[in-house]
Amino acid sequence: MELFRLLDRPWPVFASPFDTLTVPKGLHHARLSVLTQKLQSQKFSHALVYADKEHFANLHFLTNFDPRFEEALLLLSPTAEPLILVGNECKAYLPISPVWREGGLRHEVYQPFSLPDQPRSTSRSIEEIFRSEGIGSSSRIAVIGSKCYEHKHQSDLPSYLMDTLRDLAGFDGVENVTHWLIHPGGGFRIIASAYDIAVFEQNNVKASEAMRRMHFAMRSGITDHELMAEAVHYDGTPLSCHMTCKTGPKRVSLASPSGNLIEVGHTWSANVAYWGANVCRANWIAHDERDLPTAGQGYVKDFAGPYFAAVADWLEALDLGASCGPIHDRILEKLPFDTFHIELNPGHHIGYDEWPSSSFYPGSTILLRSGMVLQSDVIPSHPNYFSTRMEDGYALADHTLRKELARQYPHAWQRIEARRSFLEATLGIELKECVLPLSNMAGIIAPYGLSPTKILAR
Repeated sequence: MELFRLLDRPWPVFASPFDTLTVPKGLHHARLSVLTQKLQSQKFSHALVYADKEHFANLHFLTNFDPRFEEALLLLSPTAEPLILVGNECKAYLPISPVWREGGLRHEVYQPFSLPDQPRSTSRSIEEIFRSEGIGSSSRIAVIGSKCYEHKHQSDLPSYLMDTLRDLAGFDGVENVTHWLIHPGGGFRIIASAYDIAVFEQNNVKASEAMRRMHFAMRSGITDHELMAEAVHYDGTPLSCHMTCKTGPKRVSLASPSGNLIEVGHTWSANVAYWGANVCRANWIAHDERDLPTAGQGYVKDFAGPYFAAVADWLEALDLGASCGPIHDRILEKLPFDTFHIELNPGHHIGYDEWPSSSFYPGSTILLRSGMVLQSDVIPSHPNYFSTRMEDGYALADHTLRKELARQYPHAWQRIEARRSFLEATLGIELKECVLPLSNMAGIIAPYGLSPTKILAR
C-alpha cells in the first residue's frame, strides 16, 4: 500500500491578525537571575557571555540586546550588577534592553569592539576592565560563546579575551559553560516562554507566507532575483540566517539569488529565515513528471513521496517525554542513506538563532519537554532526484503552556489550531496534542514548482 498520495487542492489560508507582542515585565531579569544562581551553585566567581552579529542569541535571550555591527560582552557575578561592554555604535542601541532601561545593567564602551579605524582612544584596556570587576588569580570564570567542545577549556571566544582571562585567573580557572544555555537536554535557553513561542509563530507566519508567494509566483523566464523581489515582501524583521534562492544547472547550495533564470526542467530551492523561523522548500520547476529529465522520472513515487511519509511519521512521533534517539533511528531507517543521503541531524532545536543544538542524534537519551521549539529539518539529496523539503517550526507545549498561549496570544492560538486541523483532516498527519505547528506551510510539500496546488498527503 502506498504511504502517500498527490492531492490537487488550494492551500489553506490562516488569516487571523497578529497579536501585539510586548516583552513581559521582568522576563530578562529572571533569566539573568537563573544564570547567576547557576554560577553560584557551580562555584564560579564570574560568567562572561560573548556575542557578535552572527552569534547573538545567548546575549539576546538574557538581555534582549543583540549587537549590531560589533561584538559585545556581558559580565556577571553574584556580587555586582551585570556589566555589558559594547562598541562605539552599539551604545545607542542599549535602550532595546529592558534590563538596561530599568537600571539593572551597567554599560561601558570598549572601543576595540568597534569597526576598524573608528576611535580607540577613550576606553580602558580589557585587562583593566576585568581586574576592576574582581577577576584575578582566585577567580573561576565561566565563559559562554556559541558552541560547546569536547574539552571544557576550549572556547570560541576571541583569543585576546581568553588570553587575558587566563593570564589573570590561570588556564584552569577559565571554563566553557555554553552548554548551560544550549545543551539540547538541559540548556535553559532551549525551553521557550509563551512570549518566545508567540514571536516565533509570528515570524514563521511571515516566512511561510513569503514561501507561499514564491510558489505561486514561480514561472519560467523570470530570474531568481525577480522571484524574490516579487514574493518575499521583506518588512525588516531580523533574519536568523541568509535568505537563499537557487536554481539552474550551476546552482550552489546556500547561495543567495544570483540572476539565474527559472526554467522548466531545472531544480529550485529557497529559504526565508527570521528569528525563530526558517521555512525552506525544494522542488523541480515542472508542471508534472513529464517536465522532468529522464534521470528524474519517478521523483514523487521513489523520492518526494517516501520523504513526505517519513517526515509525517517524525511529526507524529513528537511527544512530551519521547526519547529522541529512537526518533532519529526510525526516520533514517525509513530514508536509507544510499537513496536519501541525509548527512545532518534529522531535526534540531530553533530559537533566536537558527540552530542552537539538536536532540536528534545516534544514541540520544534526551527526552522531549514542554517549551522546546523544533525545526523539521530533514535534508535529503540524490544525484538524479535532487531534493525535497518540509522545513518548518513546531513548538511542544504541555496543558499549562497551551492555556497560557491561548490566553495571552489568541490569534496565534487560532492559527495553531487551524493548522493542526488541516494537517489531520487534509494531509492525514495526526499530531499529539502537545505539538503546535507554527508555520502556515506546515506539512505542505509541492513537488512540482509550476503546479503548487498539487501537494502530498498520506
